[in-house]
Amino acid sequence: MTPLPDWQVPEYTTTEFAPRRSRFAVVVPVINEGDRIRRLLTRMRDQQVADRADVLIIDGGSTDGSLAVDFLRTMAVRALLVKTGPGRLSAQLRCAYAYVLMEDYEGVVTIDGNDKDDPDPIPVFLDDLAAGVDFVQASRFLPGGLAENTPWTRTLAIRLIHAPLLSFASGMTWTDTTQGFRAYSRRLLLHPGLKPFRDVFSGYELLAYMNARAPRLGMKCVERPTARRYPVGEVPTKISAVRGNAKVLSCLLAACLGRYDPASVPPT
Repeated sequence: MTPLPDWQVPEYTTTEFAPRRSRFAVVVPVINEGDRIRRLLTRMRDQQVADRADVLIIDGGSTDGSLAVDFLRTMAVRALLVKTGPGRLSAQLRCAYAYVLMEDYEGVVTIDGNDKDDPDPIPVFLDDLAAGVDFVQASRFLPGGLAENTPWTRTLAIRLIHAPLLSFASGMTWTDTTQGFRAYSRRLLLHPGLKPFRDVFSGYELLAYMNARAPRLGMKCVERPTARRYPVGEVPTKISAVRGNAKVLSCLLAACLGRYDPASVPPT
């Protein structure tokens, strides 16, 4: 398909290493993750993720040399997208999801490139998409999940503020809403009541918005247990302690109050 007229997508470049081979894609957003992205891609290769879905990297402008083309070829990566336009995480995701839709994939799994998430449940997410689920959210807090070395401040913020507020706003019981490990159906991304391709989604807005909005649109949403491990003595995150967390809280409140909802929604 071609982009719809109202799509706002940052400029990005595309380097394709192979043709599309799957119904689904796995998108890995990255910026300067060094050895962490290399470890994650090696684990995904060893788990043969590319046998079930095409692996796509969306780079926010890395300068650390971790995404060398020769390395990506050995990791069974289908394409490298590099965002050249403005914005941070949500802008990267808009680039990737636009590419996914234009390549006619039926759904997409997203997993952060910082190697905190165990990629082993990716086939479960893909099975959910194939069965008609529209939104799969990873949760370290469900039975069978694992939260290892998570900073206690982050645990309290998720369990007492972030997840409860989004659960109340959406009517869906969420337990772990800050995770980028999730899956979306094509039907959800193209829903006229969602409209994710807008410049308002530049930083961390899109993640909270999806949790708040998708259940209210009647989409089929589920959580699945996953393992999320923080390395001892290190917190690999792009969210700064004060300004970053304040921005996350601001995005959360805006999503819960419906401030990112489309101004007009055509009938479906």
